[in-house]
Amino acid sequence: MVTDTLDNTGLYHALGPRIARALDWARCTNLAALEPGRHEIDGDAVFALVSDYATKPRADGRWEAHRRYLDLQIVARGEELIGWAPIGTLAGGDYIPEKDITWLAGDGSFVAMVPGRFMLLWPGDAHMPGIAANEPSPVRKLVVKIAV
Repeated sequence: MVTDTLDNTGLYHALGPRIARALDWARCTNLAALEPGRHEIDGDAVFALVSDYATKPRADGRWEAHRRYLDLQIVARGEELIGWAPIGTLAGGDYIPEKDITWLAGDGSFVAMVPGRFMLLWPGDAHMPGIAANEPSPVRKLVVKIAV
């Protein structure tokens, strides 16, 4: 897991061309102005999913992990907490290949996400997105999916 600000995206270009493309797209795009839905960056190799929702209490969150895609998570409006834990420290469920997701249970640490900050998550990184920092509040969120 990497978390940093969009101003520092150039530091991560060495992680690979798809990651560099996703980070540069996020840095150069008016994220708050994007409409909800899917936005193509590089076909199925790199694409963004934009959604509007209300954050939820931590007790209502679910741990998840993916195998085929890295997640680049960015809050465009509002604030949320995203939980992180190494996948091996959580109790696992079955992998659902058609959704590229495994639901997990356990505990981890949480990072405050505000506009201008990103979190990059690999397949070994379990995460719990969409958690309220204080009270549930509206958020515009981008998840850029980066094929591994």
